[in-house]
Amino acid sequence: MSADSKDVVVTGLGATTPLGGDVASTWSALLAGRSGIGAIEEEWAAALPVRIAGRLAVEPTEVLDRVQARRMDRCEQIALVAAREAWADAGRPDVDPERLAVVIGTGTGGALTLLGQDDVLEASGVRKVSPHTVPMLMANGPAAWVSIELGARGGAHTPVSACASGAEAIAMGLDLIRLGRADVVVAGGTEACVHPLPLAGFAQARAHSTRNDDPQRASRPFDVDRDGFVIGEGSVVVVLERAGFAAARAARRHARLAGAGVTSDAHHITAAHPEGQVRAMRKALAEAGLSPLAIDHVHAHATSTPKGDLVEAESVAEAIGLHPAVTATKSMTGHLFGAAGAMGALASILAVREGVIPATQNLDTLDPAVKLDVVTGRPRYGAVTAALTNSFGFGGHNASLVFTAAS
Repeated sequence: MSADSKDVVVTGLGATTPLGGDVASTWSALLAGRSGIGAIEEEWAAALPVRIAGRLAVEPTEVLDRVQARRMDRCEQIALVAAREAWADAGRPDVDPERLAVVIGTGTGGALTLLGQDDVLEASGVRKVSPHTVPMLMANGPAAWVSIELGARGGAHTPVSACASGAEAIAMGLDLIRLGRADVVVAGGTEACVHPLPLAGFAQARAHSTRNDDPQRASRPFDVDRDGFVIGEGSVVVVLERAGFAAARAARRHARLAGAGVTSDAHHITAAHPEGQVRAMRKALAEAGLSPLAIDHVHAHATSTPKGDLVEAESVAEAIGLHPAVTATKSMTGHLFGAAGAMGALASILAVREGVIPATQNLDTLDPAVKLDVVTGRPRYGAVTAALTNSFGFGGHNASLVFTAAS
């Protein structure tokens, strides 16, 4: 295998998140330490123990064609919004459709459609159910819509690995290029499931923060008083290219995707195991050809759960060490579930490109069991030559990605 076929670069970035409707506004908010978390205003939330969420800053229906949007679930809408931005940012590569692939991960797919149309069925009968229900609820819908939009014929794939889905999608994109099956891959994650049922379920599992009176400070990774994550919605998509292909068209390169590590715990359906996380990080480092000391920055999965943050802190310390600057942007976005890994990738890519690491918010008192160098207060400026981002999900899914400066 030639060196060119193994070298993969990031040429396009797209996002719509609780912090902004595009990459620039999302990144600006991260550096400013702004929160995208607020109270849920709908009447249905009044009876729930959880009434906060990270809602989109810009409604996708403000961007998409009205007729098209009505035929898409919210998670499909925002994947298309993010993909369009990423594709434009990459310069709309002139690539053979057979050599263009799409990989969009999601945790729940069209959950809003599934639950909403079930309500319609129960209340009004079969004749009122939308004929678009199935293509709107299917988990592969976001990848399918993006592939249709771009004319991608090299495969449209959908990793469904809970909160690791977005990172696994990017890892799969890396594999597709390195295996010689594609020159360009549009990859990322999407999620939109702010609904009474998921909120009630997470509340019953005591996984979600109940700081309803202070939503912007509810997500507090690594803080001694953290009490759970905050549900969020959003989509992040990147364009990956074989380095030689990108060079031939003189494309701008944001960063290099140097390696990925994907593992499974085979341990417990919800409880994480540090050994699986350590293996994912070490696999990513080995694939990137880097030693732990080469990592300047770690974007932590850090959802703000009492146990989960500690497991990851121990895993990072074992796999990489205590030297990297660590941040946790879920303190501002909330937990984007299937898009979380792609969001972590975006923040890591921009940290490498810009030489600045956003500060973790709401970290008043670092948990004494956490020995990491967590960035707080203000962003930390300085060269970031290599960054690692973690994503872990229910079911024991672990994914780590390594990004380095584009040469």
